[in-house]
Amino acid sequence: MKYVDANVVQKKMSSRVLINQMAKGLFFLATIFGLVVLAVLIARVLADGASWINLDFLTGRHSSDPEKAGIMGALLGTLWLMLVVTPVTMFLGVGTAIYLECYAKKGRLQSFIETNISNLAGVPSIVFGILGLTVFVRTMDLGSVVLAGGLTMSLLVLPIVVVASQEAIRAIPSHLSEASFGLGATKWQTIKNIILPAALPGILTGAILSLSRAIGETAPLIVLGIPALLIPFPGGLMDRFTILPVQIYYWTIDSALVAEYANLAAATIIILLLVLFLLNSTAIIIRNKFQKRY
Repeated sequence: MKYVDANVVQKKMSSRVLINQMAKGLFFLATIFGLVVLAVLIARVLADGASWINLDFLTGRHSSDPEKAGIMGALLGTLWLMLVVTPVTMFLGVGTAIYLECYAKKGRLQSFIETNISNLAGVPSIVFGILGLTVFVRTMDLGSVVLAGGLTMSLLVLPIVVVASQEAIRAIPSHLSEASFGLGATKWQTIKNIILPAALPGILTGAILSLSRAIGETAPLIVLGIPALLIPFPGGLMDRFTILPVQIYYWTIDSALVAEYANLAAATIIILLLVLFLLNSTAIIIRNKFQKRY
């Protein structure tokens, strides 16, 4: 039997404990650094823009006079964009995940499709803007309208929903579906009544992340030619529009000439954060409700 020196063991244990404490401290500092940067950013935005938020700012149209400029057009455009992105992304994303997990045969083709979907999640957003410009704006001759922008943003966030939905479906215990098949249910009945309700919390989590990204993206819409100066309010899918991030982008650029535009950009950032918070809170409440049920 080999003899083990107690002092050597004690030294190794001490070094491991020290490394653990150092790693814990490093991660804690990284967390604090991120929170401090976020707090400074929010404080700066509130200081610059909170005083500019009023009813006229929320309901007004775009104006060359910073004192009279409003964001109602951008706010309506953002909501119209979400009305396109949400159903298209959910239908195509969840449908693709169901097909890959429940219907497609396991093999090289399925692996190839899943690999490419995962890779699409890392493609720069401006590439999707170029794709949308080529397909929707020019080939389909839609122009820079709500429908073209919504379809482009749906392509951008679709991989996130697909991957999240696949992971949610894979996490469902196999004995649930096997019990359903044992009772004589068809595959679609099992998917509709067993798999989808149980996977819904994870699917909604992916939807939350995708919609949050879609509502904050600017580059694809700039490539589509979405304007910042928009006098008429959008009232349908075939109307020209602008959104809050695009408005923030152009007002930030204009602040180099007129300092007040920086305050307008800060005020718009506050409204955008509130919209994101409202959408995410609603989705989280729905997700938690279904999570408790299933």
